[in-house]
Amino acid sequence: MHISSGRWLYGLFLALLTAVLWGVLPIKLKEVLQVMDPVTVTWFRLLVAGSILLGYLAASRRLPTFRALGKKGIWLLVVAIAGLTGNYVLYLMGLNLLSPGTTQLVIQVAPILLLISSLFVFRERFSLGQGVGLLVLLIGFVLFFNQRLHELLTSLTAYTTGVLIVLLAAFVWAFYGLAQKQLLTVWNSLQVMMVIYLACAVLITPWAHPLQVLELNALQGWLLFACCLNTLVAYGAFAEALAHWEASRVSAALAITPLVTFASVALAATWWPDHVQPEQINLLAYGGAVLVVLGSALTALGPSLLAGWRARKARLAALV
Repeated sequence: MHISSGRWLYGLFLALLTAVLWGVLPIKLKEVLQVMDPVTVTWFRLLVAGSILLGYLAASRRLPTFRALGKKGIWLLVVAIAGLTGNYVLYLMGLNLLSPGTTQLVIQVAPILLLISSLFVFRERFSLGQGVGLLVLLIGFVLFFNQRLHELLTSLTAYTTGVLIVLLAAFVWAFYGLAQKQLLTVWNSLQVMMVIYLACAVLITPWAHPLQVLELNALQGWLLFACCLNTLVAYGAFAEALAHWEASRVSAALAITPLVTFASVALAATWWPDHVQPEQINLLAYGGAVLVVLGSALTALGPSLLAGWRARKARLAALV
């Protein structure tokens, strides 16, 4: 069983760094998608990140061995590859139809789906605190979509299609998360990431158009490169944060990612109005976004909060 190092401040810094990197990512991707298709952007991101990891692991003589996986491990790897590939491509397809803030908020469903799946696969418990968090999250989504709730429920517009595609991206990510959780019992996180990234890149190569990179202007080219590094650094910071801080608290810190996106869009729309459009939502929708974040954090912290409450109750009982 993994025990955190106790360097919670360093873990908090890494978690917040991950949230910031993931928060600004859709803004950069949105600009690149004006020229490149989602599959090609995904291909570049996975190939660059996987190649860097391959070079690092080869230099440090820590390349993974497939013999250790066994037949079950191979099937888990296949599920993880299919899940992450689907998640990356579907997320960008949805981003093509939605704003960065909306996309980032809807994808918050992914860890919730992973949690619900874990209840059945790993027989994990679902606490009262997590139930409250889930309810707050659902109320937040209703408020966020208050301006377009009728559209979402009655017609298949481009906006509705985008939301459904991002929800599907969240759904397949849950399969990836379940498979990766098991693979980490055989390989470390860097080995898992390297194999999955490169395998995903190979898988989508027939549908990628690498020469589209020549059509990018200087700004879009740098943004594509930044997206590739983001894929590597953000997941690296996330994995390192888990080594120094409890997973529930890391997940709670990452729940602020949509708020980072909304704030970044607002700033970018002011500084670069020719490239970034402001979010077209009202104050009630912003309040809903805050509730989604609070609900995600409560869902992540539910077991810890319940355990802390029980410990305090026991101490008070002992004093009496």
